Amino acid sequence: MSTATTQRRTGRWIDDWRPEDETFWAEGGQKVARRNLWVSIFAEHLGFSVWLIWSVSSAFLLASGFTFTPQELFMLVALPNLVGSLLRVPYTLAVPVFGGRNWTIVSALLLLIPSGLFIVAVQNPATPYWVFCLIAATAGFGGGNFASSMANINFFYPAAKKGAALGLNAAGGNLGVALIQFGLPVVVGGAGAFGLVKASDGGLHLERAGWVYVVLSLVAAGLAFRYMDNLSTAEAKPREQLSVLKERHTWIMAVLYIGTFGSFIGYSAAMPLLIKLNFFVPTPAPLGTGINFAYYAFLGALVGSLTRPFGGWLADKYGGARVTVHVFGAMVVGTLGVLWTLTQLTPNPSADPAIALDNRAWFPAFLAFFLFVFAATGIGNGSTYRMIPTIWRTKALESCGGSEAGRTAAIAQSTKSASAAIGIIGAVGAIGGFLIPMIFGAPWVEDPVAAVRSAFAVFAGFYVVCGFVTWAVYLRRSVLVARFPSLAPAGV
Repeated sequence: MSTATTQRRTGRWIDDWRPEDETFWAEGGQKVARRNLWVSIFAEHLGFSVWLIWSVSSAFLLASGFTFTPQELFMLVALPNLVGSLLRVPYTLAVPVFGGRNWTIVSALLLLIPSGLFIVAVQNPATPYWVFCLIAATAGFGGGNFASSMANINFFYPAAKKGAALGLNAAGGNLGVALIQFGLPVVVGGAGAFGLVKASDGGLHLERAGWVYVVLSLVAAGLAFRYMDNLSTAEAKPREQLSVLKERHTWIMAVLYIGTFGSFIGYSAAMPLLIKLNFFVPTPAPLGTGINFAYYAFLGALVGSLTRPFGGWLADKYGGARVTVHVFGAMVVGTLGVLWTLTQLTPNPSADPAIALDNRAWFPAFLAFFLFVFAATGIGNGSTYRMIPTIWRTKALESCGGSEAGRTAAIAQSTKSASAAIGIIGAVGAIGGFLIPMIFGAPWVEDPVAAVRSAFAVFAGFYVVCGFVTWAVYLRRSVLVARFPSLAPAGV
């Protein structure tokens, strides 16, 4: 019997890959899968950091000499999420065509474009706003990395371990959001770390963040070149992969993923500006009054990232659908809590220090409810992504005829379909990262403070709908008996 390390072609291609074979897995498959997973986590982590670099740097642009309105800043935050969501489809299709290792190298090198352009733009206060919009859009390359990374890792792991593996891979990427929001203020000299790091006497140097990710992107490409592998068993034509668009479960899960991941990335992108809008005024100079977003903005992304593997683990143990229903219930409660705290605030459209001081008393409640929502989104991200391969595997096994050969072929095909579905669902879900900042403060929104309050009420209603859909389609016993006779409710 061949092992995972013997059947190779040139260019680090593996021709023999059977993760469902316990002997194969124990004799080398697990080691190879883990090596690819850790490099994938690092590369995806950088992608998320570059993707969300504008979420925190935009809040520093005014102090750097730029004269943008809150609505224009929310647009800069939203554009990378729109482009990143659209790129997730071609990035997913690229893995079976070019190989997971090869595409990881390419996607890491593509991060040099938004990082390099960022360095140029932020050093010149005369840079036009439309140029900033174009540069912010290129940060969407980092958002595409998630889809290709998840699709690739899905091929490496057996069904029983996909939840934990995909959860770790996604969490490593999601932590890139927290890292950029925590580290950028410190690196550029804008203070941070709960105020333990003070602002630089030499002023802000936003370009430093761009240089950091230029270097790290080259490191990621080098690691992928040296340590990752391509799987020939994952090869598929784009037309074959896009067949999942005809499957209604693709679109149902995409809606659910808007609720979980769309909320995570959208709230992560908007949180720095939300804190600044409601709890901070820029006077008295130079430090301002109220809650400094640079101290706390990273916490939401951090909490959501850390709970994502927990969501995958819970889904492996109790069933993804069951966990997801409870997640949406928790998100409703947390969102209503955030909305309640916002209704207690005094609107802060001016530079009145007294208003920021009054609102500051409500900040602990606002932060606690918001972090609760972030924790729920992380668990939901893990549980929904665990549902995807389970749904496709179950459908394939129901139609394989029961023979061992048919079962093996069905599992292989379901893995390819699930990986394609992961990319499509991830693309649709990431659109939430564009919609949330736009709802909060699009250029046509006259009153961002009022828009934020109305938006949270709408979000709570959407989470109710998502919870009901999850229950009706994947948990209700009559539906399961009709569509998946051999599948217990907890199995999805």
